[in-house]
Amino acid sequence: MAARRQSSTGGGGFLQSLKDFDAYAKPLDDFRVKTLAGATVTLFSGILIAFLVMTEFLDWTRSTLEPALQVDKARKEKMEINLNLTFPHVPCYLLSIDVMDVAGEHQNDVHDSIFKTRLDKNGNAINVEKAGLGDASKPVEEAIAKRKDPKYCGDCYGGKKPESGCCNTCEDVQNAYIGMGWSFDNAGEIEQCKEEHWVERIKSQSEEGCSLWGYLKVNKVAGNVHLAPGKSFQQGSMHVHDLQPYLKVEGLNFDHTIHQLSFGQQPAGFRNPLDGVSKKAVDGEGKANPYGMFQYYTKVVSTQFNFRNKTTVYTNQFSVTEHERDTTPKMGSGTMGLPGVFFNFDISPMLVVYTEYKKPFAHFLTDVCAIVGGVFTVAGILDSFIYTAEKTLKKKMELGKAS
Repeated sequence: MAARRQSSTGGGGFLQSLKDFDAYAKPLDDFRVKTLAGATVTLFSGILIAFLVMTEFLDWTRSTLEPALQVDKARKEKMEINLNLTFPHVPCYLLSIDVMDVAGEHQNDVHDSIFKTRLDKNGNAINVEKAGLGDASKPVEEAIAKRKDPKYCGDCYGGKKPESGCCNTCEDVQNAYIGMGWSFDNAGEIEQCKEEHWVERIKSQSEEGCSLWGYLKVNKVAGNVHLAPGKSFQQGSMHVHDLQPYLKVEGLNFDHTIHQLSFGQQPAGFRNPLDGVSKKAVDGEGKANPYGMFQYYTKVVSTQFNFRNKTTVYTNQFSVTEHERDTTPKMGSGTMGLPGVFFNFDISPMLVVYTEYKKPFAHFLTDVCAIVGGVFTVAGILDSFIYTAEKTLKKKMELGKAS
């Protein structure tokens, strides 16, 4: 029994000595004074703490992208350019898209990866096509079917013959003319074009617009993409467009809206500076100008996104400056330029790396403790000041010294 009492006493002594480490000593309830001002400060402190903790929680749940700058070491890469534009006053059959770069590569009248939608006067879609006039009327189908006869071989009318040696469609004749650097302005005299009702189809589509979208694969070097009227071809070292069909039709101009222009894959929610931009081709008097040229000079910066789910997206950002020109021919000087829309791109040697970052839970707990401790400390100082002021004022009033 004595041993047990000694052990109990020893354990009690240890717990009693442990109390000496209590940094939060409690005063007796009899010595506590509760005031209305203290209750008000406590209430507002609780509301402020709840608000700040909620704000910190939302910040903790949100991810941010932390940027870093590096030298771009990529070599011999291809770059993808995504396009989506609308031209209310240029028919699809007159619109061509070409790519040129400083490496000497030319892509003329790209249509493999570019789609066009014909638009009526009100901007409503007529049909979707890859290239050409997009008219699948019965007479045209019959004319083309006739030329599929193995015995048929159409005349190229002096143009550069294709490998087959025959120009069986109006478009074949047009390409043969382009191969010789000739303007295709005599469609009404060509048998293939007559049977396909080429002239009638052009006339019926002269008041249409065109919506164009798709992508281009280009070398990752400085160059330009231009959307201009007429078929394009190389004449010596010069890049030439056949403007005759465009200039013969009144009311055409290069008013346009850029729905999207991007270089590479775009992460969700990523917006580029030219998205949604609209321009009107007008002359000095504010009238529609068929000779309007729009130039966009872009500086492309390689960009890499590293996400927390271990996925990586390689894309490009760009800055842009704009320039407009009137290419109307001046007396004695010839044509001043090519009407259309030009996207000139230059490549930056830098790489921007964005890494998705989220605050760790320990950081969130540290911030919560700082909020609670800080607010209660400031509130305690404020309450002490108010309580002292009230006591001093009350004592002066009792002595009749309060003025």
